[in-house]
Amino acid sequence: MSLKIVFMGTPEFSIPSLKVLKESKHKIVCVYTQPPKKKSRGQKIQKTAVHIFSENEGIKVKTNMLNDENEYENFIKLNPDIVVVVAYGQIIPDIYLKKHDLIFLNLHASLLPKWRGAAPIERAILNKDKETGISIMKIEKKLDAGPFIKQVTVKIDKETTSGELNKKLSILGAKALMETIELISSGKVNFNQQDEKEATYAKKINKIETQINWKDKAENIIAKINAFNPKPGAWFLFKNERIKILKAKEVIRKGEEGKVLDNKLTVGCSANAIQILKLQKEGKREMDALEFLVGNDLGEGTKLN
Repeated sequence: MSLKIVFMGTPEFSIPSLKVLKESKHKIVCVYTQPPKKKSRGQKIQKTAVHIFSENEGIKVKTNMLNDENEYENFIKLNPDIVVVVAYGQIIPDIYLKKHDLIFLNLHASLLPKWRGAAPIERAILNKDKETGISIMKIEKKLDAGPFIKQVTVKIDKETTSGELNKKLSILGAKALMETIELISSGKVNFNQQDEKEATYAKKINKIETQINWKDKAENIIAKINAFNPKPGAWFLFKNERIKILKAKEVIRKGEEGKVLDNKLTVGCSANAIQILKLQKEGKREMDALEFLVGNDLGEGTKLN
C-alpha cells in the first residue's frame, strides 16, 4: 500500500530519511522545514539542508510555522496518511497530534527512554555511554515519551565524535524508518511503551559547558572534546584567544592541572593528562599539534586557562 507522507525535518541529519522516502513507493506530498536564516558571517540568507534537497528533488516545501493561524487548515488539505518527523526543531502543536487516525512518526537519536530531548548524541558521549542508537516512535504530547516501534543499537568507543555518530545514526535511522513505514502500511506494527522510571533527559548544550576545565579528569575532558566535535567545539583560552581542541588522547601521566608538560602538547589534568592532537584557532583552519606549535608559543611549562 502506497502512503501519502508529510515530512518534517531541518538539518543534514534528516536528509538520508528524506532520500529513502523519496526513492520508495510512497509519495511525499509536502516537506516542512525551518525558515531560512541569516548566517553569522556576511549575513547571507541560508536555507536549511532539507529545504535545499527538497527544491532540488522537486518536492513541495514549506517554511510556515505550524502554530501560524492558518497553517493547520493548509496541512489538513494535504490529507496525509502519515507524518514523518526527523530533527524538525519545532514542537508539533497539540491540534495536529489530535487528528484522528494520523500517526506522527519520529526518528529520535537515542535508545528511548534514555536521553529524551534536544542533544541526545552529545549527552551520550559526555556521559561516556558504551552504546546508543535510534528509536522510531510515535509522537505524543509529552516530549519524546511516545511508544516506540523499532530501535537500533550502536556502540560508542573512546574515540567516537558527535559528528561521526550523527552521520552513522542518520543512515541507520533512515533504514529503520523505512522498515517501520512498511510495517505500518501492511498493518503489522506493534508499539512498545516506554518505562518512565528509566527516562533521562538530554538538555540543550549550553555554551558555558564547552569550555575545558583542566581540574577535571582526563577521561572527562576527552569525552567533552569528542561530544562537541565538530560543533560547537570544546575550547580553552590562551592569550585571551579561544582555541578549540578537535582531537586528543588520554595519557597516563601526572602534572599540574592546565600546564603543558612537554613539547608534544600534553596537558596535565586532575587525573592523568591529555595529549592534544588537533586544534583550531577561531577563524583559522584546523591543524595537527606539531604544526600548530611552530607558530604558537605553547611550549613546556605554559599555563592554559
